[in-house]
Amino acid sequence: MKPSVLSIVGLVLATGSLLGAEPSPGLLGFMPEHVKAQQALEQKFDQQLNPADLRAWLETMAAEPNHVGSPHDKLNAEFTLAKFQDWGWDAHIETFDVLFPTPLAQSLELVAPTRFTAKLHEPAIAGDRTSDKTQLALPPYHAYGADGDVTAELVYVNRGMPDDYKELEEHGVNVKGRIVIVRYGGGWRGLKPKLAYEHGAIGCLVYSDPIDDGYGAGDTYPKGGYRPADGVQRGSVADMPVYPGDPLTPGIGATKDAKRLPLSEAKTVLKIPVMPISYADAQPLLAALGGAVAPADWRGALPITYHIGPGPAKVHLAIKSEWSLKPVYDVIAMIKGRELPDEWVIRGNHRDGWVFGAWDPLSGHIAMMAEAKSIGTLLKQGWQPRRTLVYCSWDGEEPGLLGSTEWAETHAEELQRKAVLYVNSDTNTRGFLQASGSHALQGLVNQVAASVLDPEMHVSVQARLRASVLVAGNNKNASAAERALARQVAAGPEVPIGALGSGSDFTPFLQHLGLGTLSIEYGGEDQQEGVYHSIYDSFDHYDRFGDPGYHYGVALAQTIGRVMLRMAEADLQPVREGDFSDTVARYLEEIHSLADNLRESTTRTNQLIEANAYILASDPTERYVQPAPTGAVPFLNLAALDNAVLRLKQSAAACDTAGAKALTAGLPLSGPQRAEIESLLQGMEQSLTDPTGLPGRDWFRHLIYAPGLLTGYGVKTLPGVREAIEARRWPEAEKYSDLTARALDRYSDRLDRLTEIFTPAATKN
Repeated sequence: MKPSVLSIVGLVLATGSLLGAEPSPGLLGFMPEHVKAQQALEQKFDQQLNPADLRAWLETMAAEPNHVGSPHDKLNAEFTLAKFQDWGWDAHIETFDVLFPTPLAQSLELVAPTRFTAKLHEPAIAGDRTSDKTQLALPPYHAYGADGDVTAELVYVNRGMPDDYKELEEHGVNVKGRIVIVRYGGGWRGLKPKLAYEHGAIGCLVYSDPIDDGYGAGDTYPKGGYRPADGVQRGSVADMPVYPGDPLTPGIGATKDAKRLPLSEAKTVLKIPVMPISYADAQPLLAALGGAVAPADWRGALPITYHIGPGPAKVHLAIKSEWSLKPVYDVIAMIKGRELPDEWVIRGNHRDGWVFGAWDPLSGHIAMMAEAKSIGTLLKQGWQPRRTLVYCSWDGEEPGLLGSTEWAETHAEELQRKAVLYVNSDTNTRGFLQASGSHALQGLVNQVAASVLDPEMHVSVQARLRASVLVAGNNKNASAAERALARQVAAGPEVPIGALGSGSDFTPFLQHLGLGTLSIEYGGEDQQEGVYHSIYDSFDHYDRFGDPGYHYGVALAQTIGRVMLRMAEADLQPVREGDFSDTVARYLEEIHSLADNLRESTTRTNQLIEANAYILASDPTERYVQPAPTGAVPFLNLAALDNAVLRLKQSAAACDTAGAKALTAGLPLSGPQRAEIESLLQGMEQSLTDPTGLPGRDWFRHLIYAPGLLTGYGVKTLPGVREAIEARRWPEAEKYSDLTARALDRYSDRLDRLTEIFTPAATKN
């Protein structure tokens, strides 16, 4: 669904045992006598991975358009099903019926001061064999934008984010009754028309500026991999920070007999028409704008002077769509566990694309298929996992996480009883390991990364990533966050994994159901973002610029394969709770700093306003409107959260120590005790959710991780408290401080009970 955002997993020795804070030559979750057997199993797994398989699968699956409702989308589901069944998995297709609008007609014209008609079309490119196979493809459009026929003055609003509208206000410009043009970047695409509507706009155009992913970044396709002039980024603009999935069935699976909302009541369908356009189509529109020259950081790479407007440019925008239910086909494959069949380790990657989808998402999907084939070979050789493995090929991710969300909502009760881990991938290319997720799994990811060789540098993927982090932090232009991360890496053996917001199929599992989750990919050394969501995201493009040789596809299969096999085979679930408690403590420090910094900046700004300083500092030849003063920031009562985090650190440390000793001693526990341990660990992440959800979006229930309401994909940690402070809703901040504290106390209760069980076992020889 989105270009991957780099989240760091750094170099680490093979550290810890179950919940153990102390370094050990063993593997997290494994008794010492089982380590060699696990390593031998992983070697057998690796031997089955063949890059030629990945290339062949990609060429087949990216041969035709793969959007929801297309013939090839269903063919790919059947192809995937047949492969899983051939490899020995118990597999089936599960179908859901979802709202998916498709365009019937759309047009865009500049009607003043000159005339221009936008092409709204991506032409074929020499050397790209599928770029002329567009008869069954959908044209460039934004799914879940409103139909409409509007004519109005144009206003340029940079990235179309909240701070951009504040900048417009300072120039005395508003967008009410006008059409805005914004460029991609700075925030998720769906926020751009949503914010435009909230500011009174009647239409929205979104274009890709060449400074970001076109000729400003590198040679354009076909010479290089970056966006050509007529390339267009399609995508969904459904209001997914409110809830993802089918807009008509929030919270329930979109089955045949599901009760559906009327379209008029669907909260995630937008209210104004919105259209994506190429920079070739955007240039005449932007060139026709007058008004003030755009601020320096608003200017892109087009050979024009960027102006804000409004006018004299006036545009006519018209969109008419067909709104109906269409099927999505999830392929679900399972291998039952030999000892713990009711503990599920789940793996997913979506299969649908906006057009051919070679990079997004099939590059990740073929790695998942390689894992499934290798596991199937192990199964045929007589091995069976201790816990149940579930592999999922999702459909409908691109329009709004449709297939994964509807499956998770349909099976919510069973998943919350059985799932111990969900592992996601999406896109995959040459480059560095990228991993994010539940922080109690940080040690597991680090151990796995230490065992996988980078296919080009021939050192562990951790060693290479560690070097990257240290070099980036030493760069003279490094950000404060990069420098802080480099200091942390230099001071210790691990680099923390990132936190998850949204933008891919992990969302319903982590943030709605509260299941332990990881998202793992490779990337950063490719030239794929320039063809993101365009017809040029093709097999031929990926074969040249994504992962030539498919070696990083194999590396992804090795990495996630080890995570799956270790979670499936571990004597106890391989988690380390001190990583989680340390991370939450850092998040709380950020919350305190946020409030303190906001208080100080508010005071300074109000003093400058009172002194008329902004007016005196402005250019008198240009219009400037001074900002209004804001209320003072109070000192918030976050004591409940402070105390809960303090307890969490103590409980996690005690549990890690007792658990590590008990596992080393061989865990001489009775059957009921072992069952209770598994149950406590299985429900840990769920204890961090609250049924009331986050303010204004009760579908999102996780109180530690959530996509930001005004970031879309980007994560907000301790979101109920953080977003309330950012929005200056002080009573809400204190309310969610208390709710989050209760969730952390529930988590600590489980840790304390685990410590009680582990302690007698740890003292036995």
